Amino acid sequence: MASCAALSPSLVEYFEGEDFYRCGYCKNESGSRSHGMWAHSMTVQDYQDLIDRGWRRSGRYVYKPVMNQTCCPQYTIRCRSLQFQPSKSHKKVLKKMLKFLAKGEISKGNCEDEPMEPSMEDAVAGDMALINKLDLQCDLNLQESLEREVKKKGKSTKKEESNEFIQSQDKNEELGSGEPSHAVDVHTAPKPGKGADLSKPPCRKAKEIRKERKRLKLMQQSPAGGPEGFQAPREPKTKPNQPKSLEELIFESLPEDASHKLEFTGFLCTSPLEPETPPNGPDCGYGSFHQQYWLDGKIIAVGVIDILPYCVSSVYLYYDPDYSFLSLGVYSALREIAFTRQLHEKASQLSYYYMGFYIHSCPKMRYKGHYRPSDLLCPETYVWVPIEQCLPSLENSKYCRFNQDPEAADEGRSRDPDRLQVLYKKAILPYGVFKQQQREPGEEAAVLQYASLVGQACSERMLLFRN
Repeated sequence: MASCAALSPSLVEYFEGEDFYRCGYCKNESGSRSHGMWAHSMTVQDYQDLIDRGWRRSGRYVYKPVMNQTCCPQYTIRCRSLQFQPSKSHKKVLKKMLKFLAKGEISKGNCEDEPMEPSMEDAVAGDMALINKLDLQCDLNLQESLEREVKKKGKSTKKEESNEFIQSQDKNEELGSGEPSHAVDVHTAPKPGKGADLSKPPCRKAKEIRKERKRLKLMQQSPAGGPEGFQAPREPKTKPNQPKSLEELIFESLPEDASHKLEFTGFLCTSPLEPETPPNGPDCGYGSFHQQYWLDGKIIAVGVIDILPYCVSSVYLYYDPDYSFLSLGVYSALREIAFTRQLHEKASQLSYYYMGFYIHSCPKMRYKGHYRPSDLLCPETYVWVPIEQCLPSLENSKYCRFNQDPEAADEGRSRDPDRLQVLYKKAILPYGVFKQQQREPGEEAAVLQYASLVGQACSERMLLFRN
């Protein structure tokens, strides 16, 4: 993986607010609208700053809903993983998994937190054909621009091979971005490699636990408090009257003769995010990762996550529909929260779990609000507000400004657009210089809109490709 010093700046192409398209949530044929840009490459810090301004990626397409115009406003939600405590329904899912692994029991009924299965629609752009079209269009735009420059100088060049667009985006369970969920058949395991490993922490052996139970039973049966030389069982990790932690629920010991074995592996995956391995970061580094769920040697689910400087961002989950009875959507989210807490031990700034978008106007997408404590992002000032304070306002209006201070403004807004960085004719120029050379109608309006949406910090770091 690349080191911080070797990283190239983010390179993006911006598209002004698209026309209204079909909403994947309420099915309004022309109710959804978003701004978008194509990420040829992107640093993890730039993407962290963008999602903290309401952006979200689907493959290489990075989009931001027009919150006050779209029919189903999508609010960025994050869970404070260090303070997270599983709810009763979360515990049911974890116990259901343990019963299945230990005894092969299959529980009936679904967890109330689990998202309903809507029909397959793409909530990002209404039609995956749009994203595929942009993929080809953007690569061609950049290639043609470079080729023209090379011909002028009489040199030859070879276009750098672009990363593959993540396949089967229209067949996934979108835990992160809030897109409609769906199960897909998983037959072929991706090639193994290095990356994020959600390994189990040390836990007591099942044999040791059985011995302790036997000793406790003997002690209870003996009026004298137990036979001579009896050694009292060790005090459990969790004190009486205290709820078990998430880790204790997930990593509970299984008997030696358990019916099934669940394992995890993780490795880097194709993404516009440039991998980084800073010395003060997590051992696996930052970037995009696949997390595989293996049951008895068979892969049953693959989750995609982005590990960023301050968070783990859930992107989506593919799972085998034959195992939907395990509520894999909820189970994987709980595993990812536990993983976030593990990463925090190595990288103290990394402490949040981003679940994508919370859509209050769509009842089947409210389940993300059950992972508490959590915050919603104010769509106007980009500050985080506890979800409990936001819900009353959302009951009265689909679109809300959560920041209650009427004088508060966007602190990260674009203050000096002339410092925005532009890639034009193979040269990097400040926008103040670039605008003196171009005469295209509407050019300035588009660039200023882009600057206002990404903010001052990103506009100065990222390169905006102009053809």
